Amino acid sequence: MKTLTPQKIAEVTGGEYIGSESGRNATVAGAERDNRDVKPGNLFICIRGARVDGHNYANSAFDSGAACCLAEQKIPGAKGPYVVVKSTLEAIRTLGEYYRSLFDIPMIGITGSVGKTTAKEIIAAVLCEKYNVLKTEMNLNNEIGVPLTLLSLTEQHEVAVIEMGISNFGDMSVLARMVRPNIFVMTKIGYAHILELGDLQGVLRAKTEVFAYMEPDGIAVMNGDDELLLGYDPKMRTLTFGLEEHNNVRAVGIKTGGIDSVEFEIISEKGKFPVKLPAYGNHLAALAPAAVIVGQLLGMTDDEIRKGFMLYEPVEGRSNVKTHNGITLIDDCYNANPNSVKAALTSISSLPGRHIAILGDMLSLGEHSIKMHHEIGIFAAQCGIKCLLCQGDHARYIYEGFLTEAEKNETQAYYYTTMTDLIEALPGKIKKGDCLLIKASRGMHFEKLLPVIADL
Repeated sequence: MKTLTPQKIAEVTGGEYIGSESGRNATVAGAERDNRDVKPGNLFICIRGARVDGHNYANSAFDSGAACCLAEQKIPGAKGPYVVVKSTLEAIRTLGEYYRSLFDIPMIGITGSVGKTTAKEIIAAVLCEKYNVLKTEMNLNNEIGVPLTLLSLTEQHEVAVIEMGISNFGDMSVLARMVRPNIFVMTKIGYAHILELGDLQGVLRAKTEVFAYMEPDGIAVMNGDDELLLGYDPKMRTLTFGLEEHNNVRAVGIKTGGIDSVEFEIISEKGKFPVKLPAYGNHLAALAPAAVIVGQLLGMTDDEIRKGFMLYEPVEGRSNVKTHNGITLIDDCYNANPNSVKAALTSISSLPGRHIAILGDMLSLGEHSIKMHHEIGIFAAQCGIKCLLCQGDHARYIYEGFLTEAEKNETQAYYYTTMTDLIEALPGKIKKGDCLLIKASRGMHFEKLLPVIADL
């Protein structure tokens, strides 16, 4: 039985156990960093942040049933056992790496500049048709989230699908050392975090750090429509996916079923079969072949894979479609980079109604920012956007790019310096029958627009 105890946690992390003798061997299952999410038996990680110190909530975690805490200092009046370490962040990574080593199950790692969360959800949905699957929840794809996910593994899980997000060189090495994926899926190399990584070659170098931590019999599943990935040799078996003919598995004959579905046919060396995904967005078809490859590698039949696709549900904030008072809203405000914004604009162009785009800054683009925002404006006009609303320092260049391309007598474009101005303008710009896309980087907080639109 694969269990952790406070005593084992102290041994693995090199920490000091503090508590009763009987508490040393208590069973610890799962881990949380927010005391409000703690469930009985969990390990609570005390993380000292800029505004909140988790140590102040240790006893609240014990009240919720935490079996143990991981801390960087002694906890006055502690209501349960805890382990003191020099750094809880380093300790949780060490613990995640150790705990993952106890499991001999397929470990699917996923990364990419665009589409990695959607790919994770599609792959997990397909695998759930046959297996008990652990997958990354919400945005737990970084140096804290990944070990928390790994620590939620149980003996019932038959496969794990782990999203691995990075922002700088070395980040992927930290994650890969913990995950040690057997199969690694790369969706696309794009301009996310270009400020830190310099250029697309830098993005490629940072993300491919993972291959140093995979066994020789590991398998790379690469987006073959991406020129950089197609030309990269990970020095292991490689399978490609996408829409183009040279891929090992590809999607063809894409048909949009409005906001409810997208249908296509999968073609591989094993033959072909029809697929329906019960969600909006043509971009899903480009990612689905990756799920087919993973499913086939794990012994699934075409029929099992086809049924698994029907289990897919979009994640909130990522091409999530809502209808209200005759308005179709595409909530894609979780994050944005040039690749994902272009994909979102392309998808909305296939829907009925007057197309409106509310776009904000794409962050972390560095010296490329002005040019890339300007190009998005041009692309939005080319996609048939009839009304464009922009807010953010660099979103001004989206607005300007749009005006250079759009037919001014058939389109409308507006730029707002503040979120307040944008919110106040919305009622006069949106009407029944409109199809509306909201997209910006997470730091722009465009989710504030959602309740405003819901009240229109």
